[in-house]
Amino acid sequence: MKVLKFGGTSVGTPQRMKDVARLIIDDGKPKIVVLSAMSGTTNTLVEIADYLYKKNPEGANNTINRLEQKYMSHVEELYSTDEMRQQTIDFLKQTFDYLRTFSKNLFTSFEEKAILAQGELISTNMVTNYLIEQGVDVVLLPALDIIRTDKNAEPDINYIRTHAQGMLEAYPDKLIYITQGFICRNAYGEVDNLQRGGSDYTACLIGAAVGAEEIQIWTDIDGMHNNDPRVVDATEPVRQLNFDEAAELAYFGAKILHPTCIQPAKFAGVPVRLLNTMEPDAPGTIINNHMHRGTIKAVAAKDNITCIGIQSSRMLLAHGFLRKVFEIFETYRTSIDMICTSEVGVGVTIDNLQNIDRITDELRKYGTVTVESNMCIICVVGDLASQNVGFESLATEALRQIPVRMISYGGSAHNISFLVSAADKQRTLQALQDTLFKYNGHVRRPS
Repeated sequence: MKVLKFGGTSVGTPQRMKDVARLIIDDGKPKIVVLSAMSGTTNTLVEIADYLYKKNPEGANNTINRLEQKYMSHVEELYSTDEMRQQTIDFLKQTFDYLRTFSKNLFTSFEEKAILAQGELISTNMVTNYLIEQGVDVVLLPALDIIRTDKNAEPDINYIRTHAQGMLEAYPDKLIYITQGFICRNAYGEVDNLQRGGSDYTACLIGAAVGAEEIQIWTDIDGMHNNDPRVVDATEPVRQLNFDEAAELAYFGAKILHPTCIQPAKFAGVPVRLLNTMEPDAPGTIINNHMHRGTIKAVAAKDNITCIGIQSSRMLLAHGFLRKVFEIFETYRTSIDMICTSEVGVGVTIDNLQNIDRITDELRKYGTVTVESNMCIICVVGDLASQNVGFESLATEALRQIPVRMISYGGSAHNISFLVSAADKQRTLQALQDTLFKYNGHVRRPS
């Protein structure tokens, strides 16, 4: 059995819902389908919640009414029978009446999460009803009964495995199983969401839980590219990535995936395939545990980076200096992306500036502090183990005309990172593309 996830753009209009339905039933094989909310819906639900936080029920109800009208118009376009139109209209009326009840009560983050869950509940009901109208043997499985997080807000793997398998056993003869992405319950039974990775995370959790043959993530682009096609010429899709390579690319800017969402699939050994709903015949990108030795796969960029430098002659041979520095960042719950050290200094990069003034103030206890803003991390990802002599020099050769503030290599066998000014981002990416990749996305071998 395969698990297929379709994002908000893929189900963003009635016609696209019909296209997704054809993809789902095309091969006639059983599968689990995870759906996001229709594109734009979650943003509108966030807007509704914001009005309610601000105690503006009129603004909330006006926004609810506009969203309801939008969905009612979709009903006319999606269904061909009066019976299914009416069934879906009744469901939508119940949903939007439920949303209106929040304007009468105390509004907290608990109510906000219940509101945000409605987008996925609506899209899955609409697609399920359409499939039923087409005569497909389908069942809607509530994600709120399958996906649960523990007291640390991490997925409860044992619970998910038990309930996912139990749901399938309860409907053994169904062809299609539909469920919602993103939403879940927390350890206290309250409606919540997975946050990181959203619907992709749901698909990977379910795929791992049921031992799927493959997890397919359907989006609006043809797999993961070897560079950013928005700013770089002649990029090409990468046909295969190791899970660790994909996580590195996702963390450092490849927006098609969240870096943590594929971890359940990695540990279960279930391959993840990235596919394009607009070009369903394109091969996309397969992510698995296989490593193609001696190849560089792709380049990615992470924006809005700030570099903090701490210099101190007292650091020389001083035990505990780095511990004190890291404890400051830990205190303010600020993650570090890159780090470089010397005998008298340390440089780190961060992308969360919420507490930067407090952090720099405390760091001044230990040395002279400098802050450089508007920076960008460029990472080169592939098999960069030390025995692959020459790959590092290829990457640095590409940047010989670009001022590089920091280089990080050795912390991972899959990544070498460069810190450059944001103003140099585009020409850095293009220079790496021109130097590293020549034909069909394959890396140029060191000479």
